[in-house]
Amino acid sequence: MVQHQNHTTARFNGVKVFSATMAQERENLGEKLTAWVREHPQCQIVDTIVTQSSDEAFHCLAITIFYLDEKS
Repeated sequence: MVQHQNHTTARFNGVKVFSATMAQERENLGEKLTAWVREHPQCQIVDTIVTQSSDEAFHCLAITIFYLDEKS
């Protein structure tokens, strides 16, 4: 793996985005991601990016995972 600007470049064949704008959804985002990981044991996460954005009314949190699905 090679580091570029705080992100790892690694071989991957899948991307999954978890996002939420409402406060309760943002609080549960980690649990949603954890459940997905448990349901996909064949997927090895190789990189993660957390993004936060907002405007006057909404705050959005997104967790993007890059993974290698060993069954693909």
